[in-house]
Amino acid sequence: MKKLILVVASFLLVTQKNQAQTSPYFATGTDPKPTHKKWVPVENMSDNFDEKKLDEKKWQKNPIGNGWMWDGRPPGLFREENVKVKNGSLNVTVSQLKKTVVKNNKTFNYQGAIVRSIHPAKVGYYIECKMKANATVMSSTFWLMTKYDCEKKEELDIQECVGRLTDKTEDWAKNWDEIYHSNAIHRTTDCHPKSERVQKMVLTETKNHERFYVYGAWWKSPTEILFFLDGKYTYTLNPTVEWDMPAFIQMAIETYDWNPVPEDGGLVKSGTKEQRTTQYDWVRTWKLN
Repeated sequence: MKKLILVVASFLLVTQKNQAQTSPYFATGTDPKPTHKKWVPVENMSDNFDEKKLDEKKWQKNPIGNGWMWDGRPPGLFREENVKVKNGSLNVTVSQLKKTVVKNNKTFNYQGAIVRSIHPAKVGYYIECKMKANATVMSSTFWLMTKYDCEKKEELDIQECVGRLTDKTEDWAKNWDEIYHSNAIHRTTDCHPKSERVQKMVLTETKNHERFYVYGAWWKSPTEILFFLDGKYTYTLNPTVEWDMPAFIQMAIETYDWNPVPEDGGLVKSGTKEQRTTQYDWVRTWKLN
């Protein structure tokens, strides 16, 4: 009987996930859209990850190509082999490299990955994901990035956290394993030498790796971006430089020098596969009509 109940529960969860979504994930009464508008899905930037492999018409798992050149921050190398679609989720698993890799004078001892959207988001879009962070010192993220332009190079971090802290973690990051944290950054370029950034954050109910959270952002205008946690409005960022260039979804699992991998490798080396895996149950993108 118990086995039958579990099978039925699993079926109901899958059925619920695959039901046609008519709007973003909002708590009752919190949908910010104008009354005369409705949300419609942007299909080429949305995915339930129910197929057996990654849809490469929507997503790029090779860190290099299509105008992207970043293959990871040492000591964490991005490798597409670490990206798998399994059990209805996009999974990115981190681990220690079997041997040290040296590329472009950079030394890598660990590995993660980055998945990017093939198509860009635009002003007015709502971008969201359901994500469960890995439990290691490496990151779990969901963000947007523009391709290089001399005038503007913009980054919008919808969510950026880590799964574990150590005694080497910088003091300012001592709650980054239990946080909803967002940035709007204008990066330095040859034409714009000053970097500008605004950020906000709140604590989450649990450690980020303990359960799935829904992270979302409405790119309402070039100077106003509204952020939602589990469907509830949380805060607004107002970029100091107009955030108006087409921007691509990024899901990067990486290392940070402010939360370094411990000498023994920690859970990056010894953790279970589940502990070492960031899971994205779905990604959805919407626009208003």
